[in-house]
Amino acid sequence: MTLAPGLVVRGIEPPLRLADYKLVAFDMDSTLISIECVDEIAAMAGKKAEVAAITEAAMRGEIADYKESLRRRVAMLAGVTVAELQRVYDERLRLNPGVVRFVAACRAAGLHTLLVSGGFTFFSDRVRDKLQIDETRSNVLEIEHGSLTGHMVDQPWGDICDGDEKRRAVLQSCARLGIEPAQAIAVGDGANDLPMMRAVGLSVAYHAKPLLREAASIVIDDGGLDRLLEVLLPG
Repeated sequence: MTLAPGLVVRGIEPPLRLADYKLVAFDMDSTLISIECVDEIAAMAGKKAEVAAITEAAMRGEIADYKESLRRRVAMLAGVTVAELQRVYDERLRLNPGVVRFVAACRAAGLHTLLVSGGFTFFSDRVRDKLQIDETRSNVLEIEHGSLTGHMVDQPWGDICDGDEKRRAVLQSCARLGIEPAQAIAVGDGANDLPMMRAVGLSVAYHAKPLLREAASIVIDDGGLDRLLEVLLPG
């Protein structure tokens, strides 16, 4: 079913009520924000084309081992300074259209908000604070003497937040909140968002790769993230 140009709905009958859901999980890079942070950090090291090619293949689902692909990309970032990370945030990172409005609508409707990212806490923590998102899970870049080492820091949940870890984070949040996964929404754009999207009641592909578009209940190909409010009425 197509509601309007650039907005496709499958397997559900809109309008739905946003307030009937209890949790919404967002990918970050190219979903909440307009960039792939790893690619922009690589630009600081003069390696954007090489790193971006790996990122694009991973997001299309052409690289089976996402963790290894991320380790390869992060290794190329060795030597980038914290000051350069801040420049990426200040000069290149922008929220995507409609993000502020839709996240605010979710919060107003009482949904728990979760950011799950294959990106990095340097950026996800700042995006979390800007949007007043309840919790995040993403990767930690190792920093020594003010520069990246080319490695990531192990976390209590594991070493890398890949697609499987995104799914676990969503299901763990559902269990902690005492809700069913069917009461959750997942929003993403790349192949590593598929596991969490398949685990929840409503899946959203935002300007997404073909693999994700084929699997999602709602597909936004044109316009901002707030186009979801054409399907999910706030009240």
